[in-house]
Amino acid sequence: MPAPSLPPGHPREANGQDMPDLLRLDGAAFPDDPMRNSTLRQLLDMYADHLLVIDDDDGHLCAYVLSTPPYGGESWIFSLGVAPTRRRKGLARTLMTQALEILRADGASIVRLWVEPTNEPARALYESLGFIPDPEGPHLDHFGPGAHRLGMTLKL
Repeated sequence: MPAPSLPPGHPREANGQDMPDLLRLDGAAFPDDPMRNSTLRQLLDMYADHLLVIDDDDGHLCAYVLSTPPYGGESWIFSLGVAPTRRRKGLARTLMTQALEILRADGASIVRLWVEPTNEPARALYESLGFIPDPEGPHLDHFGPGAHRLGMTLKL
């Protein structure tokens, strides 16, 4: 594995060589619903400049955020994952802050995301960054039976 271009703990753009680590990290962050290899590969190919990762001290990925480039001024945070052993250390905030800076520079005026309504740490993070929950509340079964999601929006 090539050495990261930045010291551990700093966001960098993902590259094709990160695929095995991205799959491992996504599976650890979302054990009940990990992305398929083919899906993650396509997202990396399409949005490499919007897929930020953080390496740990051993050169393995410990956190990532994937956003979409602005389309009509609107972008989405597609996924934010942090290894369970690295949570509550500011990595998600670091990634989100960097991703929002990139989206702002790319011309995004609105950023949207979906979050599990019961995921209080994630909701607190997003609200602290200025995201507003949809007033209609959670969308029941949005991602399938029992997979409720709350939409949140940030105006840049």
